[in-house]
Amino acid sequence: MNSALQSVTPPASVNRGGESNIGSLLLESGKITPENAERVLRMQKELGIRFGEAAQRLGLINESDIQEILARQFDYPYLQPGAGKFSDKLVAAYQPFSPQVERLRAVRSQLMLRWMARGHKSLVIASVAPGEGASLFAANLAVVFSQLGEQTLLVDANLRAPAQARIFDLRNSQGLSDMLAGRVGRDAIAKIDSFVDLSVLSAGTLPPNPLELLSRSTFATMSRELEAQYDTVLYDASAFSIGSDALAVASRIGGVLLVVRKNHTSVAEVHAATEQLVQSGAQVVGSVLVDF
Repeated sequence: MNSALQSVTPPASVNRGGESNIGSLLLESGKITPENAERVLRMQKELGIRFGEAAQRLGLINESDIQEILARQFDYPYLQPGAGKFSDKLVAAYQPFSPQVERLRAVRSQLMLRWMARGHKSLVIASVAPGEGASLFAANLAVVFSQLGEQTLLVDANLRAPAQARIFDLRNSQGLSDMLAGRVGRDAIAKIDSFVDLSVLSAGTLPPNPLELLSRSTFATMSRELEAQYDTVLYDASAFSIGSDALAVASRIGGVLLVVRKNHTSVAEVHAATEQLVQSGAQVVGSVLVDF
């Protein structure tokens, strides 16, 4: 979280027991003051209730504050609406307990069982045509992987119409293309502090020859090095209909998750993309229907 830390020492009684962690975190995040903490402690003692419940009864915090603190206790970072400068469509960050994100976690579980459990660390996320939500899905999937405690890297390999720098509000102009061209090293990778275990490598400078860059042996070398550094590496690739970039990435990485947009992508297009992938030596791990 990006909550400001208060330069105060929590009352000693707030620092004892399981509830003490909630009290301390509420103080550290600035959600309650030391004076209010004393009021909460008095009510807690009088009524024999939990610290968080007492704080709620006094109107000092609400249920979303409790959920945020619990998430921090269990290393499950997420953001309150309006916090940070990320895209509001990053639902895994802003609405982690919604049905939509529950489905994302179900996809994560399937991928871990069907792909990661077989020794794979990397996966390509791609759609048939532009505008089908692949980049947004990849961003949200990366967040839920990081929430699991996996050291996760999201690579924007869409060197034609990149989106991850915008989604995560990244200002560094250098990224994947610059690394492949040998102009920058791993310092182009941005650590997303709000999510602890998430890093993003943006697309970088838009090159005139994206397919040639992605087809270089340096891409294969880089992908192996990234796998040695991270638990999970997700590649957001360009759509199949606008060139062979996604095939070049898929042939190096080996596995692809196809993103299909509801009432938009045709079955014939999915079959055609799948056939191309198989011919390139990649495996279609699965497909997911989105409605962004």
